[in-house]
Amino acid sequence: MAIIYVIMVVLFVLVVGKMFIIQTVKRDELLELDKKTPNREIVATRGNIYSYDGKLMASTVPFYRVYMDTQTEYLKANGGRHLREEIDSLAWCLSQKFGDRTPAEYKRMIMQAHQSKSVKKARRLPLYPQQISYNDLKELQQFPLFRKGQMRGGLISEKYVRRIKPFGSLASRTIGSIYGQSEKGGASGLELAFDSVLRGTPGLGQYQHLGSYAAYVPIIEPEDGLDVTTTIDIEIQDIAESAFVEQLKRFSAEQGCVAVMEVATGELKACVNMSRVSPGVYAETDDILFYSRPEPGSTFKTMSMMVALENNIVKPDDKINTGDGEWVMYGRKMTDSHANGVLTMTEVFAKSSNIGMSRVIDDYYKDKPGDFVDALYKMGVGKPLEFDLVKTPSPDVRHPNDAGVRWSKTTLPWMSIGYETGMPPIYTLAFYNAIANDGKYVKPMLVKSIGQNGRVFDSFKTETVNSKICSSRTLRDIRMMLRAVVTDGTARRANSSVVALAGKTGTAQIEYWKNAPVRHQITFCGYFPADKPKYSLIVVMRKPVEPADAGTMCGPVARQIAERIYLRTEKQHLSPDAPCNTVPMVKDGLTTSITEALDELDVAWTGGSTAWSKANGTDQLMLKSLKVSDQTVPNVVGMGATDAVYLMEKVGLRVQMYGRGSVAQQSVEAGSVARRGQTVVLELR
Repeated sequence: MAIIYVIMVVLFVLVVGKMFIIQTVKRDELLELDKKTPNREIVATRGNIYSYDGKLMASTVPFYRVYMDTQTEYLKANGGRHLREEIDSLAWCLSQKFGDRTPAEYKRMIMQAHQSKSVKKARRLPLYPQQISYNDLKELQQFPLFRKGQMRGGLISEKYVRRIKPFGSLASRTIGSIYGQSEKGGASGLELAFDSVLRGTPGLGQYQHLGSYAAYVPIIEPEDGLDVTTTIDIEIQDIAESAFVEQLKRFSAEQGCVAVMEVATGELKACVNMSRVSPGVYAETDDILFYSRPEPGSTFKTMSMMVALENNIVKPDDKINTGDGEWVMYGRKMTDSHANGVLTMTEVFAKSSNIGMSRVIDDYYKDKPGDFVDALYKMGVGKPLEFDLVKTPSPDVRHPNDAGVRWSKTTLPWMSIGYETGMPPIYTLAFYNAIANDGKYVKPMLVKSIGQNGRVFDSFKTETVNSKICSSRTLRDIRMMLRAVVTDGTARRANSSVVALAGKTGTAQIEYWKNAPVRHQITFCGYFPADKPKYSLIVVMRKPVEPADAGTMCGPVARQIAERIYLRTEKQHLSPDAPCNTVPMVKDGLTTSITEALDELDVAWTGGSTAWSKANGTDQLMLKSLKVSDQTVPNVVGMGATDAVYLMEKVGLRVQMYGRGSVAQQSVEAGSVARRGQTVVLELR
């Protein structure tokens, strides 16, 4: 008892002595050390951005870098007996998982680190050079040694986050971006506009030593950000982007935008912004739809004609002389693309006569130009709107009475045809949408609701800007004229046998003040179906190959978008009883899927005795065997994305894809040995 008593007293004295040293002798040193390792903010998981129907458009995904501490007490015990007993199994598992080293190489690497005199190498051995997913990390945690936990087995993971967009470029400019991958804030688009909602509330981490390594441990847990549900329809977005990019490439245009809006609600279903980044390659780099403010050109003639109709200056059948294609106004020459002579107002509009439109407005308003601009304001033209984005520019529709404004005699006639004014394309679309919406001017909207885990905390409704932009008579006349533009005027290339469109073309010179060849911005803006409008749309293309023509270049884009949306929404499918008279193009793939589709279309076929098939033949479809091995890289050229990814992942390969359609090229040669974890790039066309 005396011995035990002495031992307890000695231990007590040592503890008290250590406390004294910490509180006095080492106090300043420890306080200084604490200042060097202050508490650190823990960024909350950023909220997701969804399409209108819940498809994930932007999300924060965790990734991890993995290391091994080969000097834990468990691994060093008994001369490293535990490590020696399980090193072979661990090395084999790592080799099978990552495929970048053989089991022998992994074993040698771990043992060398275990025996190394370098603390960094022994305590922090990189297991794999790339970041891995959360599922991969969970799998690693079940490997030999690692399943014993971090403090014993030595598996160390460091979390990183990435902001990913599962649909790639689709609406990427509208969604926006964050500052790098730091998750510290939105940089553009909805990511910036709703940053305070998406970023959540940060927590606080304290620097602590945890056995063999140190890390920041949460002392205040962060609160995850809320989710934003947009109005975007991914399918319509895809339809619009694919049709537009094809036409941009065809005419080598510099940039442009497309938007599709639901007439009744103002919900934007597609927002496409494309700029040329290299010859034949386009990407979403600039938000042209909301942030550019060009002269709108002839699409502004719709507003001018409505002012003339509303104030009984003209009627659709009234006539005016446009001359031989040139008309001098106050010493400045106004021109038309053709000599049109005498035209009715409907023909002036359909043929987009600059002379006819400017003469109508100038003859009536030349002594009172402010009345013309006031009439535009009354309809809602030029009224600034606050959108779901940050600092979008407003239209520049100047008034002669504004302080400091420059106004000459030529300003009014040129303004009437869309020059000497500036208007972001979204404003042009919003006004045309009001025409389609029986005169009700609603504000375009991008966001439907804010919530989390299925709960809605805030929802947004349609906001009316002007309940009636003009009289019903004017609406009837202008809608008739907009339809005539498509059937008999400058937008005949937008005319469709599937769905009736109405709209107006616009071809405007841009940067004409520069000493350079003339370049143009061309536009089509309208709605469909013309009799009962459901969607409005705008197509803008800047600096295409000359001669620029809005009807020829933008009209087909509008028609293709309208037809595909109409067929999708109206469910206009082929009758199952109607036989297919030609042999369709069939992608390689799963035989049961191919034969099921062919039987549904009543297409004759032969073969199909194997699980996977390649189709060929012109008069009769032959399904030939497509060999698939579990040890070699499959040949997926000609397959659709789903089947190609399935076969690649089945043999342990990682897949990256770009493009649309069927696989045209694969980066790893078919028939070569499949190495688990290897990345294969598939190009779809």
